[in-house]
Order: sequence, then structure tokens, then C-alpha cells
Amino acid sequence: MNLSKYLRFAIVGACALAACSKGAPTATKPGKYSSTTGIEYNTEEGMKVSDYAGIPEGPGLIFIEGGRTVLGSAEEDVAMTRDNVERTVTIASFYMDEAEVANIHWLEYLHFVRKDSAEEFYQSALPDTAVWARELSFNDPYVDYYLRYPGFRYFPVVGVSWLQANDYCTWRTAKVNETLASGGGTSKKKGGGLFGRSKKNAAADEAADAAEGAGAAKPSIEDGNTLPNYRLPTEAEWEFAAQALVGTQEVGNENQENKRIYPWDGRQVRNPYGKKMGQFLANFKRGRGDYAGIAGSLNDGAMITEYIYNYPPNDYGLYNMAGNVNEWVQDIYRPLSFEDVEDLNPFRRNGFLDPAESGNGSSTGYDKKGYQSLIDDHVRVYKGGSWKDVAYWLSPGTRRFMAEDSATAAIGFRCAMINAGSNK
Repeated sequence: MNLSKYLRFAIVGACALAACSKGAPTATKPGKYSSTTGIEYNTEEGMKVSDYAGIPEGPGLIFIEGGRTVLGSAEEDVAMTRDNVERTVTIASFYMDEAEVANIHWLEYLHFVRKDSAEEFYQSALPDTAVWARELSFNDPYVDYYLRYPGFRYFPVVGVSWLQANDYCTWRTAKVNETLASGGGTSKKKGGGLFGRSKKNAAADEAADAAEGAGAAKPSIEDGNTLPNYRLPTEAEWEFAAQALVGTQEVGNENQENKRIYPWDGRQVRNPYGKKMGQFLANFKRGRGDYAGIAGSLNDGAMITEYIYNYPPNDYGLYNMAGNVNEWVQDIYRPLSFEDVEDLNPFRRNGFLDPAESGNGSSTGYDKKGYQSLIDDHVRVYKGGSWKDVAYWLSPGTRRFMAEDSATAAIGFRCAMINAGSNK
């Protein structure tokens, strides 16, 4: 090795040691030099290491600190399903929308989809407003006005299937990251869309994109300047966030000594304290034919859905984790998921260990074709209770399922996001 090359390596090594002497490198302060090779970052020879100040703030999200908990039904199993027996699990920290996705948010989605995507996709993104229609009930005003009338802007969007909710999450991820990349303003890029172009203008759009993007680097995971995907929460995440047992925990006590039937303390569904004593804590059906109480003394004040920020938030700051509308979660439904899923971040993505069809002619599968079951790989879990459900369904441990392409006036959703760059 010649002298100049030896001196160059010695200088680089000395610089690396000097950097190390200032403290151990971290994700946000990796230093100027590699702590293993001594090679300088962001040079012709070295690796590109972007500035990173932590995960960007995602609009609408609340941080949910994870940990150990006991998931499962805390109420008497009146439906006799035994499909959510208590078990101890650990949930990693994540983010969740503080409130349900509202009509105004879905109208914004439709606005951009109509501008950027194929007409066929726009049509598929429209909520089913006919979910309000009933042959023996006069709900006609909700059919025509619930989604688009300004007074309902911040009421939860309904008539949305699980599939449509997932498409919304995909669009929201791209739109938020596009806004972050443009410095917070509206992107100048037109056309393209997320779900296909119109065939008429496809060639022109592609040519424009190529010209605009020539020489420009696309955002990457390594940059750390984009948000992870918005998505539906897993069933375990949703249930953990609804429990909000962080509000019952004493500092320094590693035992969880309290349990909640609802997302608040106590066995009652009314506020036991202060000026609002006696008022209902959620929007639900009190009993047969009783959706809101009597005139002059309404109990929950809502005959259908309600303003997404009404009723007190739980101890994570999340609104309406019980009542108002049920909410879609990611998991496909299986009655014995509590036995099968792992105890760290449990999640059922498919029929693994419990296939919908036995495949060998035996009777161990779910006989949906023979009308002996409603379960297959296209039914999804929803949770939380709604304006038309009795109090039993407000308990976070209760669960129901419906086909992923179906929708009702009592199911909406909210988004979640991983806590990237953390082992908590």
C-alpha cells in the first residue's frame, strides 16, 4: 500500500473515531462517517444517508402506546358464539385516527378520484346511499341528503364496504405523501391517479409524467420523509385502542389491575360525574324502538349517527370507539382466531390453519355453498357497536362479521398506521 493511500485511510479512521467520541450514533444523528467502515456518507464513494428527524406527523392521527393486555370479551356471551375468549397478548405502538372518517372526507376523496382516475373507479368509490332505504320505514331524507348535505359533513360516512375502505386508505397514503413532498402545498401534478387512467388520455398522461419526472428521484423508504401506509387497524389494535387501559394504570405499577367493559370506567353507560352526570357516553339503541329517548329529555341525542367529535373521548383521545357506527378492521373472520393467532401483534389475514374449504371432501371446512355456514375468506370483522345496536355491542371484545363487498348504514371506519422506526 503506498503512503498516500495509507494516510487517506488513517485520516478517515481518525475522523470516524472523533465522531464516535461525541456519542453513539442514532437514527436521527448517524454521524458523518460509517461507524463500521469509516467511509464518509453522502460522497461519491459512500452511501447516501438522508436527514431524518423522525416519522412525519400524519394528519388526523393519535399515538397509541402499545403493551401487554388481555383481549377478549369481558361481558356475558349472550350470543353464545365463544369467538373471542380472553387471552394475553402484546400490541406494538401504532397510530389511529382520532375520529371516524366523515362524509366530508369521503367527498374530498371522490373529488380527487373523479379528477385523477378512471370513471369506472369513480363509480365504484361511491357509497351505497340506498343502505338507508327501508320498505317499511320513511328514511328517504337520509338516502338523498346524508352524504352530501353540508349539515352532515362531520357525520361518519356509511354505506362503505371493506373493499372501498381499503381503497380509501391507499388513496389517502398517496395524497398525504404527495402533499408532504410538495412542502405542504397542493401538488402541481395533474392526471395519473391511483386507480387507472381513462383510456382516451393514457398515452398523453404517460408522456407528460415521463417529461415531468425526468431526472427526478422518487421518494423512497430510506429517505424517511414519507409516511407509512394508512390502513385499516387490525382487530387486536382496534380492541386495544378501544379499551384504553392506559388511563387506569398507575405509574410504576407493572400489573394491570383494572379491566373495562366499555371504553370508559364502570358498568354504566351514563356519565357518573360533574355537570354532565346522567348523560349517555355513546350513541346507541337503548332498547326496542328507543333510539334517542323522549322529546324534551333525549338520552343520547341522536336518532341515527352523530357528529364524530360528540361524546367524551377515551383515555387515548379517540372519539366514538363505542357506538355511533361500527368500524371495519383488517381481519377476516374465524370463530377461533383467539386460539390460532400469535400473542405478539395478533392478526388473521387469511384462512391459514382454518381454511374455508377442507379440500379433501371432509366436513371440517365451512360449507357456505351448501348454506350451512356464512363464513369464507371474504368476510371481515367489524366492531364497536352503532346507533342501531344495544349496549352489549359497545364492549370492545364483541365482534361480528360481514362480506367485504357489503355495506350498511351502521358500519364506517377509521384508519391506522404503524409506528415506523420504533421497537415499542
